[in-house]
Amino acid sequence: ASSQEPYIIHPVEVAKILVDLKLDKDTIIAAFLHDVLEDTNTTAEEMEEKFGPSVVNLVQGVTKLGKYQFKSKEERQAENFRRMFIAMAKDVRIIILKLADRLHNMRTLSYMASVKQKKIAQETIDIFAPLANRLGMGKIKAELEDLSLRYLNPEKYYEIAKLVSETKAMRDSTVNSLIEQISHELEKNKIKD
Repeated sequence: ASSQEPYIIHPVEVAKILVDLKLDKDTIIAAFLHDVLEDTNTTAEEMEEKFGPSVVNLVQGVTKLGKYQFKSKEERQAENFRRMFIAMAKDVRIIILKLADRLHNMRTLSYMASVKQKKIAQETIDIFAPLANRLGMGKIKAELEDLSLRYLNPEKYYEIAKLVSETKAMRDSTVNSLIEQISHELEKNKIKD
């Protein structure tokens, strides 16, 4: 990993995302193993012997999706790519696993060179955020978009972040003021025993 973290950190973090999404056991096992076929000498047969055919199919599906490179910035091409992605993944869990993988990669993008950051962020906003949206995973979509914006348009990202925190501070202040007023009124109108 570019972040200099031990290799195991990435699969553990991807598995945690899937646990939060309440995915099944095989998908979570596949999260721990999703880079093994590509990065080690382990064979699909060995993996199937230890973890079963479902896990192997998920790992092979994610590996296959990972080999595709998105090139065009044209929206129609992005839509074609998303459709192809869905068609290739015989099992929706493969796409969810790929989304969790991409989400953790985006969370650690700061360790990469600027050119690569922008390329991955653009691909994320064009392909992965809309896929998450299509699967009804709004929270994942929102985080993918936020993280992408941070690298594609940092000025806008920090401007929005500042506005959000100011708005939150104002909301908190208003809520606290209302709580004080209501508490005061309740105290004033307390029924005496």
